[in-house]
Amino acid sequence: MNLPAYQSVLTPEEYLEGETRSEIRHEYVNGEVYAMSGASEAHNLIAGNLFVLLRNHLRGTPCRVFISDMKTRIKSLRDERYYYPDIQVTCAPEDREPYFKQRPKLVIEVLSPSTERSDRAEKLSAYRKLESLEEYVLVAQDARRVEIYRRESGWDLELHQEDAGFRLTSVGLELRLDQVYEDVEIAPPPRDPFSNGEG
Repeated sequence: MNLPAYQSVLTPEEYLEGETRSEIRHEYVNGEVYAMSGASEAHNLIAGNLFVLLRNHLRGTPCRVFISDMKTRIKSLRDERYYYPDIQVTCAPEDREPYFKQRPKLVIEVLSPSTERSDRAEKLSAYRKLESLEEYVLVAQDARRVEIYRRESGWDLELHQEDAGFRLTSVGLELRLDQVYEDVEIAPPPRDPFSNGEG
């Protein structure tokens, strides 16, 4: 679990200024700042594969793809958050802040043990407040599994596993799981110590 980096409540301006000088990244939720932990090899490979696939697909369009060092800002009346999604795509020409984006149409998070709970609950709820967002995608790193939440379906879960193909409708891209998991070694699930090995 991410822990507050320090206790004092920060304004968004103080947070943004601090991030330009910090050696580690922090996410911001209503004045509290949380340090981010490092990512595994599998996490990096999956995020890199997705970035390359999206970048190649969107080349020559108004859409831009950003990987983990670009923040997303989510602001409503009493709520202001800055997250670092693993991948985000924005196609809004006015979305030109240099250190954060406010109008992504696609956000992808690669699940990690330290972030999975937050990605599934807190961040899913927060990202859905973005009027621009069309899809929120969660990608497992311990199994070949992609979960897609779409605005047009009322944010119902769409699950893709093993060798399935799937479509990112927000950007019109057809993908296969073997592209997402290229070069990623997924460890087999731990053996049940109470199993005798029979079917």
